Amino acid sequence: MTTTQHPAGARKAVSYFFILLGITSGAWAARIPAVKHTLDLSDGQLSYGLLATAIGLVIGMRFAGHLTDRLGSARLITPAAIATALSVIPPGYATTLPALTAALFLFGFTNAFLDVSMNAHGVEVERAYGRPILSSFHGMFSIGCLTGAGIGGLFAWLDLSAAATLTAVGLPLALISLYARHHLLTTPPPAPSTPHRDRTRAPWTSWIILMGIVAFAGLVGEGAANDWTAVYLFQNLGAPQAVAAAGFAVFSTTMTIGRFAGDHLAQRFGPVRLVRYSGLIAAIGLGTALLAGQIPIAFAGFALFGFGLSTIVPQVFSAAGNHDPARAGQAIAQVATVGYAGLVAGPAIIGGAAELIGLPAALGIPALLAAFMAASAGALRPRKTP
Repeated sequence: MTTTQHPAGARKAVSYFFILLGITSGAWAARIPAVKHTLDLSDGQLSYGLLATAIGLVIGMRFAGHLTDRLGSARLITPAAIATALSVIPPGYATTLPALTAALFLFGFTNAFLDVSMNAHGVEVERAYGRPILSSFHGMFSIGCLTGAGIGGLFAWLDLSAAATLTAVGLPLALISLYARHHLLTTPPPAPSTPHRDRTRAPWTSWIILMGIVAFAGLVGEGAANDWTAVYLFQNLGAPQAVAAAGFAVFSTTMTIGRFAGDHLAQRFGPVRLVRYSGLIAAIGLGTALLAGQIPIAFAGFALFGFGLSTIVPQVFSAAGNHDPARAGQAIAQVATVGYAGLVAGPAIIGGAAELIGLPAALGIPALLAAFMAASAGALRPRKTP
């Protein structure tokens, strides 16, 4: 495989792979209603299919980290990207719930390999730059999600099928991946400090678990904002539906802005202070949105919540990738396995708590988790090398 040693070219290539994952995710999310209608699925049946994505992701993470470390991220990222781009297509052609479930499991499984390898390569590019840049990659993912959702919406407006949408998205992305691979950094063979270290599985240390929990806390907040922001504004504050729907858009916008600002902020403040301040901003923002009881203030609170959350997960992934460079892929996969459980479980946690204590109090959970992230920021301090 032809690769380059130019960090600027590699940065563009990695940005593309983050955009690819975002576009496939956004396009699929936008066409879920069409697939649900075509297959005549109930909400419960659809949830089983969607759960298959999460299961595939978790199982894929188990293998993705080890394979990234053995082959090198540059060798894995392109086939993983092509597989992800192509695996978004079959869900659009599924004619039964079992077929949809199998297709979504495959989509989640391939996602895991791309997610780990592109974050690991992003850490390598960041190391080559000598300054924080990983947050901007996650900003590219957000841009990709918005782009994918826009493409899905356009195809829906044109009354084109989900199959046509996902094919039009997946095939070009797979082809472009073949070009982007030429700009990746050459990944040297791992240089383990002990014989065959790169062939052994990394242990689940207390630090890895803590980083996973911090990522979990952040992604619970993202999942809760995704599913419950509009409900809270409409149901509890009496906002019109059109206004309530804009709540998540505000959150997403400030999160995207925060991710692009995150590299500069990380360089200025360092990861520890950045995560500490970010967690406090997120906690104060969501807390204000819940306590004020007024729609304009709630929008401002959700904006702060998105901005505060935006930098935390990229900083955690960067810390994981740099903690032990010989096992960067496995560390990222371990942290992501715990963290992404928050994205999946977050809406359910909030929904279950809302049944018991009401939605405003239940949404206090992500605010408390944001405060926990601020309190745990010291763990991101770079490890001293002998």
